[in-house]
Amino acid sequence: MAIIEEVIDDVLVEIINLDRATLREAEDLKLMVNHKIDYGYKKIIIDLTSVEYIDSTFLGVIVGTLKKVVKMGGDLKLVGFQPAVHSMFELTRLFRVFESYSELQDAIKSFHN
Repeated sequence: MAIIEEVIDDVLVEIINLDRATLREAEDLKLMVNHKIDYGYKKIIIDLTSVEYIDSTFLGVIVGTLKKVVKMGGDLKLVGFQPAVHSMFELTRLFRVFESYSELQDAIKSFHN
């Protein structure tokens, strides 16, 4: 499966199990995460550890998800950046918008501090 969804404590973790996160997978992520937000999840982590390339559509879904969850009093954090993905976040200056972590457990703990 391309996107693996887990709930750890009260944190929704979306693991993007792909080399390339593009338009095709962006819609899947959007539907999955919006359903969970509507269900009441406000603490979300998107794990990009396996992703070597991310396109603007997929990036837009991540930004849209952040906006939606913040309006509900929640937050979205990111985990794991391959070099090209890190460059994309620097190029778009989105590294200033998102909290990011190298390890999933650190991101989960950050919600409980």
